[in-house]
Amino acid sequence: MSRLKLGLPSKGRLQGQCIAWFHDRGIAIERSGAEREYAGTVSGVDGVDLVLLSASEIPRELAAGRIHLGITGQDLVHETIPGWEGRVSQLAALGFGRADLVIAVPSIWVDVESVEDLDAVAADFRARHGLRLRVATKYHHLVRDFLRKRGVADYRIVDSQGATEGTVKNLTAELIADITSTGETLRANHLRVLEDGLILASEAALFAARAAAWGPEERETLATLCARMGLSEPAL
Repeated sequence: MSRLKLGLPSKGRLQGQCIAWFHDRGIAIERSGAEREYAGTVSGVDGVDLVLLSASEIPRELAAGRIHLGITGQDLVHETIPGWEGRVSQLAALGFGRADLVIAVPSIWVDVESVEDLDAVAADFRARHGLRLRVATKYHHLVRDFLRKRGVADYRIVDSQGATEGTVKNLTAELIADITSTGETLRANHLRVLEDGLILASEAALFAARAAAWGPEERETLATLCARMGLSEPAL
């Protein structure tokens, strides 16, 4: 029998929240093997294999069709899968793992409150220094798309895969675009979110891969899962 592959985060708080979400719907997910072994089982619905991956790898596996279903952050799917709506289907937003992708500027930029203000500052910066403002972020595509739609062009992306809030203090960027849930780290690093600087309000979501092998048995399992989870079957 062909089996449906379900990808979940391999560790951390997000994994625990995923397991609790399924538990509340009568589906038990349990780790198996040694403590550090990435293996587990799914019970309550037949025909499902559990695949444990890092949250950042799940979008790639969904896009390639190597897993049928997967839970990860909307921010990761939107950033890493070009034309994501044509390659995966979001079955449900899960109500946890919430964080906002925002643009934040130094708190001392008291006259910069909006993206329009930022555009003016960027143009002035380039006129005076012959350089473009540097935006530190790991969300290259989402940031470029957001700024392009608002007519901001005088900037360049500086890749930052961690501790992005520290790049302004370290003089490697003039502003940042990053995920925040409480804003505490931004404030601790003397940064402030622009009043219209929300790029994406993200949370964990369950996605289905359009490129996966959806044979009759996998579709039957998907239908059973959706009924158990109270979700509509996606058009795949």
